[in-house]
Amino acid sequence: MTTALITGSTAGIGAAFARRLAADGHNLVLVARDTKRLQDQATELHDRHGIEAEVLTADLATDPGIEAVADRLSDRRSPVDLLVNNAGFGSKGRYLDVSMADELKMLKVHCEAVLRLTSAASEAMRERGRGGVVNVASVGAFVPRGTYGASKAWVVQFTQGAAKDLAGSGVRLMALCPGFVRTEFHQRAGMGTDNIPGWMWLDADKLVAAALGDLAHGKTLSIPDPRYKALMALVKVAPRGLLGEVTSRTGRKYGPQ
Repeated sequence: MTTALITGSTAGIGAAFARRLAADGHNLVLVARDTKRLQDQATELHDRHGIEAEVLTADLATDPGIEAVADRLSDRRSPVDLLVNNAGFGSKGRYLDVSMADELKMLKVHCEAVLRLTSAASEAMRERGRGGVVNVASVGAFVPRGTYGASKAWVVQFTQGAAKDLAGSGVRLMALCPGFVRTEFHQRAGMGTDNIPGWMWLDADKLVAAALGDLAHGKTLSIPDPRYKALMALVKVAPRGLLGEVTSRTGRKYGPQ
């Protein structure tokens, strides 16, 4: 039986990945900051699907947290076959309205943790000749959105570059770029969502199903909804100045996820 490790597993897209992978018969390593929520999630998934669910409490905004997860990914005695780097957050406010401490925390979680965990997992997977990594980015990676968009753009570029370097090794890497998903993401960031049209909201479970299908087909970039595929096609041809003006109206890090 294969094992998947999911960061940010207790809510939103991470929880949807946990539900789907458990239903498919994968054992899980569940990673988040809240031990009680992790234990409750592990118990529920074990009781419902009969899989083993390991709990790992870690704050990926800290070096000890990143190191703890990297050590688990490097454990050759209990290998991880699929890594889902999902942990992330948004901040309300425009450039210079958000503290430097929060800016650096975002880069730590979205970039440094993704780099270190992907590297730990990929090295072990390459030795076995198989494995997969899904790095959750955002469609915000393709528009000017300050630190949030820049960090997610880094995730996309890093993942696709690493995937090219690991081609033929048996290790598959994919950047997942969701749009607005009905999760706790915006509430936690203190962001209102009243101005987001209903058609832009995605279902987390359907998104995960599409993402896993794209990973199985060897894609390195997944935008798992026809509406957002069309929207991103328009973004590619829109003037950058216009995009910057539009996105600034909603706050620089009003990030879809």
